[in-house]
Amino acid sequence: MRTRMLALTSAACGAALLGAAALPASATGAGAGAGGGGGQEPEAAGATAVEGDATAATAAELLAEVRACARTSKGAYRTDSGSPKATVPVCDTKDAVFWKADMDIDCDGRKTKACNRKTDPYFQPETAFQSSRGEPLDSAALPHVVVPGPSKVWDYRKSGLTGGSVVAVVYRDRVRYGVIGDTGPTGIIGEASHAMAKTLGIDPDPSTGGAESGVTYIAFKDSRVSPIESRARARSRGAERAREFVGRS
Repeated sequence: MRTRMLALTSAACGAALLGAAALPASATGAGAGAGGGGGQEPEAAGATAVEGDATAATAAELLAEVRACARTSKGAYRTDSGSPKATVPVCDTKDAVFWKADMDIDCDGRKTKACNRKTDPYFQPETAFQSSRGEPLDSAALPHVVVPGPSKVWDYRKSGLTGGSVVAVVYRDRVRYGVIGDTGPTGIIGEASHAMAKTLGIDPDPSTGGAESGVTYIAFKDSRVSPIESRARARSRGAERAREFVGRS
């Protein structure tokens, strides 16, 4: 198991201000899900929608495109607060940036049965990017990825990314699509929401779950979907950009 830094508290607060400026309210949507209320799509909806599509980019095809790293970050990231070395760079391509890391579980945002202070000792009731109703995102219902807060190492905004940008996450032979939904500590990378982990077959428990390694995150430049909580739009746009990425557009 890996744990997030307690410094995430202050990082998330600062990131929320950045997120509010970077993403207009019209670009997001309501966060509902496991806690009830709102208009968010249910977690099970389309979780495997791309699997039966013969035209969809496969995990093997996507991984073949990210074998070599043209580093865009000025340094590397740790995967955990206790990691002795920073070993993960952010790599650049024409259409996307990517990194290969572990997966810690982000349960921040809307309080639900799965995500709350009892289930997650680092739980924060806010996310850097909000729904179109101005509410925190629902990590238990919305597959999303956490990016490091802007720093001298790397500023995601300068790579054509923002809240709602589409991300393909590859784990073993599975590909799932989500959005950038939160920011975290400036020195750590490799974190995704409870819902993203669940769709990949990774234990989503914020205290004991996650994956030690083998997770590839491919964030597509200039790919923001609106509203941010639309899983259908993230899947559709993600599948389209992934096909282009592997040369099958």
